[in-house]
Amino acid sequence: MGSGDGRGAYFTDKRCFLTGAASGIGRATALKLAAQGAELYLTDRDAEGLSATVADAQALGAAVPAHRALDITDYDAVAGFAADIHTRHGSMDVVMNIAGISTWGTVDQLTHHHWKSMIDVNLMGPIHVIETFLPPMVAAGRGGHLVNVSSAAGLVALPWHAAYSASKYGLRGLSEVLRFDLARHDIGVSVVVPGAVKTPLVQSVHIAGVDREDPRVQWWTDRFGGHAVSPETAADKILRGVVRNNFLVYTSADIRALYFAKRTFWRPYAMAMERVNVVFTRALRPHPRQR
Repeated sequence: MGSGDGRGAYFTDKRCFLTGAASGIGRATALKLAAQGAELYLTDRDAEGLSATVADAQALGAAVPAHRALDITDYDAVAGFAADIHTRHGSMDVVMNIAGISTWGTVDQLTHHHWKSMIDVNLMGPIHVIETFLPPMVAAGRGGHLVNVSSAAGLVALPWHAAYSASKYGLRGLSEVLRFDLARHDIGVSVVVPGAVKTPLVQSVHIAGVDREDPRVQWWTDRFGGHAVSPETAADKILRGVVRNNFLVYTSADIRALYFAKRTFWRPYAMAMERVNVVFTRALRPHPRQR
């Protein structure tokens, strides 16, 4: 990404903390920041993938003073890493909560583990980062920016996304409150609402009660993936959103249009979502072929 719009200058020498840096949007964002001269502090639970991102960021000329493989659901691990960073390097300028997981399913198929894991990773994980990294940012008095990656499922009622949406709507609500709470400290807050993105998450998403190997199910999941944007495109949108201090950051125009329809034309939106739910259910629970 070029710096003609000022983004390169904006991120030069900024201390940037990112979760989910081993793959997908997190990795793409880290490498774009590296190319723009940011100082990176990275984490992911995938130690091997994290090491690869660190090496690639350094090859682009970026400093990576600290990185650590950890699980963001472990508060003590996050707090320990934060304490080490702040003791040795000071507060961050940009904090990005990118790590996340996804499980789809109807309420009769979702287990307690599914519900809990969505909240633990997608909501409590970012909260652990916020409560350990934002107070030092406030205390430093230099301003800064917080990015939380929510989802289209944090805006609209996508079929079979109840557990996932519980976590992503929560993250969007938290972000909206912080947008105003932190404004007096000159700290911006952006919430990213991606639709489909070509990441490992798309191919590995667990669908409770569904055989992903069924050819008819694979056809639909492949079709969904065919509309996905690249992680690099999503990263471009995120960095542009930070520079512009946008609250909602869309990675594709279809999600912007769908959210507009929900807010403006509720009845047609509701009818469309009811129909989409029927089609989705038929697609992912196909009837056995007649012999």
